[in-house]
Amino acid sequence: MARMSVLTRDEAQNRAQLLDVHRYTVELDLTTGDETFDSRTLIRFSARTDADTFVEIKPAELRSVTLDGEPLDAATLDGNRLPLKNLAAGEHELRVDASMRYSRTGEGMHRFTDPTDGETYVYTQLFLDDVQRVFAAFDQPDLKAVFELGVTAPQHWTVLANGVTEHTGEGVWRAAPTPLISTYLVAVAAGPWHSVRTEHRGLPFGIHCRRSLAPYLDADADELLDITRACFDRYHEKFEEPYPFDSYDQAFVPEFNAGAMENPGLVTFRDEFVYRSAVTDTERQTRAMVVAHEMAHMWFGDLVTLTWWDDIWLNESFAEYMGYQTLTEATRFTDTWTDFGVTRKPWGYDADQRPSTHPVAPENVQDTASALLNFDGISYAKGASALRQLVAWLGEKDFLAGINTHFRRHRFGNARLADFIDSLASATERDVHAWADAWLRTTGVDTLTASVDSRPGQWTLALDRTGERPHRVTVGVYDRDLHDGRSLLLRERYETDVPQDTAPEPHTGTRPALVVPNDLDLTYAKIRLDDTSLETVLRGLSGIPDTLTRAVVWNTLRDMVRDGELAPADHLATAAAHLPEETDLALVQGVLAFASVHIAGRYLTPDQRPAALATLTELCRDLIRRTEDGDHPGLRLIAVRHRIDTAAHPDAIAAWLAEGIVPGGPELDPELRWRVLARLAVLGATDEAAIAAELERDPSATGREGAARCRAALPDEDAKARAWDAMFGSDDRADLSNYLFTATAQGFWQPEQADLVRPYVSRYFKDAVAVAARRGPAIAEAAGRWAFPAHAVDAETLKLGEKCLRKADPIPALRRKLVDQLDDLGRALRVQQA
Repeated sequence: MARMSVLTRDEAQNRAQLLDVHRYTVELDLTTGDETFDSRTLIRFSARTDADTFVEIKPAELRSVTLDGEPLDAATLDGNRLPLKNLAAGEHELRVDASMRYSRTGEGMHRFTDPTDGETYVYTQLFLDDVQRVFAAFDQPDLKAVFELGVTAPQHWTVLANGVTEHTGEGVWRAAPTPLISTYLVAVAAGPWHSVRTEHRGLPFGIHCRRSLAPYLDADADELLDITRACFDRYHEKFEEPYPFDSYDQAFVPEFNAGAMENPGLVTFRDEFVYRSAVTDTERQTRAMVVAHEMAHMWFGDLVTLTWWDDIWLNESFAEYMGYQTLTEATRFTDTWTDFGVTRKPWGYDADQRPSTHPVAPENVQDTASALLNFDGISYAKGASALRQLVAWLGEKDFLAGINTHFRRHRFGNARLADFIDSLASATERDVHAWADAWLRTTGVDTLTASVDSRPGQWTLALDRTGERPHRVTVGVYDRDLHDGRSLLLRERYETDVPQDTAPEPHTGTRPALVVPNDLDLTYAKIRLDDTSLETVLRGLSGIPDTLTRAVVWNTLRDMVRDGELAPADHLATAAAHLPEETDLALVQGVLAFASVHIAGRYLTPDQRPAALATLTELCRDLIRRTEDGDHPGLRLIAVRHRIDTAAHPDAIAAWLAEGIVPGGPELDPELRWRVLARLAVLGATDEAAIAAELERDPSATGREGAARCRAALPDEDAKARAWDAMFGSDDRADLSNYLFTATAQGFWQPEQADLVRPYVSRYFKDAVAVAARRGPAIAEAAGRWAFPAHAVDAETLKLGEKCLRKADPIPALRRKLVDQLDDLGRALRVQQA
């Protein structure tokens, strides 16, 4: 395999100083077979001076290259770089004709055949350097250009692109030329799409999915389009710059690696967001947030684009913050920040405490391979948290004034951190540059520790800070409700700065039962409660009236477990005591997930796991009993799912599967049926015949994934060997797709099967390195995230992993995942030993 070169920041800067790229005319032919497609590219550009440079492409076959009508030697292609020697100053035309490979890993031009009806779909994901898998390009974000696309497709297909597309006959489609955009934002999606189209504010809007998912998209079309319109209108109230593209399509595509991608005019989403089975309202809220997030990118990322990948936070942190905030303001989903607090913020906290942490705005992203590693909890969750703190500190009016200045200064161009800070500074008297240095150029999580001093008739709160960042926080003060003894009543909320400029002012009145720093979760910091408040929380957490406050408190308990300050069993007991009274679905789901995956699965020793599963099972039974009246279907669905996942004995859930229903509901839809069957496989209570019968019942793509997960989970040596070979075998034509690889990995490792899979723990580190090197970053990510033996919390696994990092030289994407997994494993081992 030819060596592929990653682009360095220095190379990008040099090429940007040399070239102006004006226009790409790209012709793609998708009718040439199942393995490859044809790609013909004309690039019009100019050079400012005489020099050598290069263009990137990753072809199956490079047929011909001409520069200004003169042929170049295609054999000079070195990996993914085609040299352009002795380039003269002035205007140029480069023509490249190549055959390109379809992808099975969600990178480049991904090809998928739907097992339900045999229809085929293709779509692009060109992020970072994957445009080179589709057409030749000067591939860096600050060489923006106009793109004109033509696509030849089978006659019954529809072709979507960044601009409005028109079928000109004989399967040929033309897309309207784009404004100036970056190479990684070009998008094509082609296939026999099912489409729902409308118009809003004079622009064509559309939502699209595979034909086999048409009934499910139709069922949710009104909701999706209502959210799209509401967010679109709200952004136009916030932003002075109008939506900058000619249409807005949202395509739900198969086997997509991310949640979604912000291609201008054609946002692509993973099609699990087209729900085939019952979901909770929180899951609908998550989908709505992704819609809002990607739409924010039309301004943050697409209109104004980062100059280099060290500023990915300018894209992702802003879209994350704007997505949650705008959804709260414009739709029925008004508690989005609770969901952010319980699901996204812990992602940031965890990432920021690992050896791989980095600043929100790092200064040392040397190349594209390094940049790919920074799409993580820091660039998304921590960055969004920092922006939320900035808005609290700056005020929303000045914040919006600053970002509108930013859009005006850099529309259809590129910008750096310094440009953005200058735009903000123009709208306020506050020292935004100092704020940026403290928040965006540093690493780690600050900790705010509360201490309360009480005297007759007064009390004083002191907040000690571990860390260097300034914080503006809201403090919540609560008393016990003397009538019922369980509820807590808000006495007051007040704002304060940490560190405080002067000694804390005493408050009049009796000592509160509970004092919560960061009560409204406006800053990014770990919280430690004073002793009395902690005791109140452990005994009365469900009595806290506000969901966002409860999220802050649950995160505090979570952090204390991870830091060895609260016994895992105590967290589990608190969950058992208070979740049956919880009303917020995001909190119930988040706490149950932490308890089952981390506490029962990793932080407690194997001999303690059965008791933990029993506690969780009884907790789920309590929730199921509480929801028998049918008034809380989302809560009941969460309880049923976790009851299945924590089952230590098969009889009850096997009866559900046989009857097709949980007593009192719900009926078992495909998701629940596969979930039950997977747990039965883990417990050795099903077999291949039952899995095959279920796959015949549900032959969809998700059914295939469910079957792969179940087969890998069977407690049988042959089943484990087959699953391992499917993931790590070396036959390119038989390689699993990215989704089937993940499903197989999810089924393989099970704590109940530790003895059976022990020989594979040492094999993992060798085989994962090999498959990542052979198949690239997407599979490396899946191998590091899902195929890692996370259940094996012991010193030997840690030693094997550390040896792999020292000697095996995994590719950067896998190395990063291994560093993170081993750090988590070491933390779990310390918690167990504590």
